[in-house]
Amino acid sequence: MNNLFTIFFYIITVFLLTLSFIKSKAKTILSLKRALKMLFNVFPQFLAILLLMGLLLAFVDAQTIQNIIGTKSGIFGMLLASLLGSISLVPVLIAFPIASRLLENGAGIIQITVFICTLTSVGIVTLPLESKYLGKKIAILRNTLFYISAFVIALIMGVVLS
Repeated sequence: MNNLFTIFFYIITVFLLTLSFIKSKAKTILSLKRALKMLFNVFPQFLAILLLMGLLLAFVDAQTIQNIIGTKSGIFGMLLASLLGSISLVPVLIAFPIASRLLENGAGIIQITVFICTLTSVGIVTLPLESKYLGKKIAILRNTLFYISAFVIALIMGVVLS
């Protein structure tokens, strides 16, 4: 089923790319060049994080992952995942393969959901920069609300996917 879904998206992509090429060859080539440039910009980070994850998963067994951020880790696992997500500067494109590998190795859905939500919406490391442009009060309020909402979303996902 999963392979059919992937094949379906490849077919749609090729179809839409062909339509774009027919409509404007120059714009399509320009878009493909920009996409390739973006890929090359992200690739070193992607490769480094995948290597790091590979090493981590080679040295840390599934039981340890289950104990730390597994379904039975409860609020402690959620808090740990939320803190890791809040301080990480990982591109979202890379976060999903990491989440997938952690799920395959025993991490809990709720804990991974908190990780992904905080990774994409809470920025402890970027708070000074955000404060500069939005003001300290608004930046702290935004990050706090998104931090709390990550737990709400994770609990909803836990109910829906259980």
